[in-house]
Amino acid sequence: MTPEDAKKGIAVIAQQVKELDGIFLDTMETLNTVAGMERVAKWRAKTVALLTQAVGPQIGQDFARVQPGPSFTNDLVEEFTEFTDTFKTPLLTLSKALSKPDQASSEKG
Repeated sequence: MTPEDAKKGIAVIAQQVKELDGIFLDTMETLNTVAGMERVAKWRAKTVALLTQAVGPQIGQDFARVQPGPSFTNDLVEEFTEFTDTFKTPLLTLSKALSKPDQASSEKG
């Protein structure tokens, strides 16, 4: 992966994290976690496609396989927070990996 490709991937990831944060904030404002989860599902599908295009098919497939774990809190706000963090964390980790030139070349599948 060239440095330009890595920069493009980092930009895509930053935009998707920003969108996810927006969904989170809107959901916390309205407290409609059902609608928030539906919006995250649409965001996730879009993110998989963008990652596949920008970083490579393997990365897109890896992100598509990310699944939230069970939640036993009975607190919808906490559950939604954990739900969004499930997707945000791997994106931030990927962005950090792409920012390291020695590892960026091995990321594209």
